[in-house]
Amino acid sequence: MINKYIFSVLVVGIWMVPSYFHAQEEQEIQVEESAEVFLEDYSDEFQENFFEGLKQKGIQNYDRAINYLLECKRLQPDNAAVVHELAKLYFLDKNYTESLVYAVDAVSSIPDNYWYLYTLMTTLKNQGNTIGSVAKDIPMTNPILTENLAKIYYGQENYEEALTLVSALKPSKSVSLLAQKIKDAIALKEKSNNTLSYTTTVIVNNTATNELESYKTRIRGLLMMPSGDALILQVSEEALEKYPAQPYFYYANGYALNKKGKHREAIEVLETALDYMLADISLANKIYTELSTAYNAISNPSKANMYLRKVKPGF
Repeated sequence: MINKYIFSVLVVGIWMVPSYFHAQEEQEIQVEESAEVFLEDYSDEFQENFFEGLKQKGIQNYDRAINYLLECKRLQPDNAAVVHELAKLYFLDKNYTESLVYAVDAVSSIPDNYWYLYTLMTTLKNQGNTIGSVAKDIPMTNPILTENLAKIYYGQENYEEALTLVSALKPSKSVSLLAQKIKDAIALKEKSNNTLSYTTTVIVNNTATNELESYKTRIRGLLMMPSGDALILQVSEEALEKYPAQPYFYYANGYALNKKGKHREAIEVLETALDYMLADISLANKIYTELSTAYNAISNPSKANMYLRKVKPGF
């Protein structure tokens, strides 16, 4: 039995396109700030259902995964992590109505959690709705929720809405930094809109591509530096805000969190990376290895060995 086991289930937040859970589509957020949910005194029955649910999710048996998680909810009715996982599973199963119900429940339970809000916004976007349609059901006056929502809008390139939200917040270092990013993005957008030539359009597109590769190059360089962990965390979070569907950035973020001893947060991020994986065996091996390290660190050898067995030799 695991006592006081912290299980923060992510799975992302909100992207800039409707299909947040599909790696092939461009999306969401950003990253993040992971919030931890403390779940005490899990029964063996709960653990078995939870991990079997995640296993079924991994092989895309969403109906079965949902059934296992519903049993977890019966055992732990107020467990927000389970509720959030159900929201993601219903989304993957294309049952968007149920996904929205559980996503609203998760955000209402823990409004400070970026990923819960991220999932809610993804579901709303898929249905063509806005957060206004559920505003009465969630604590919209929560300042952290407001800041997270601004980050999501920023990632969606909805800069005007993002700036409006940030402007109403109490000044802080993170709020000021976000406000400056939004203003810079607005200025760049206005500059681009003033230029209508095909050549400029190509240059703008190339700039976006070059920026993504630039983030990857910076992170690769930092991974080779013995003292680069703090910067890896910072750069990967910044990269995820702009490119939330890139598993490499989740890997780097999880790696840095592991190095800082934040193993449970690392697990959240690394398991989210798997939702975006396609056919990059080498990167998958790195993610599995970091997950094994994290689970060993929190004294969960069965999960550690499970991920270690997934590592394919020779890549």
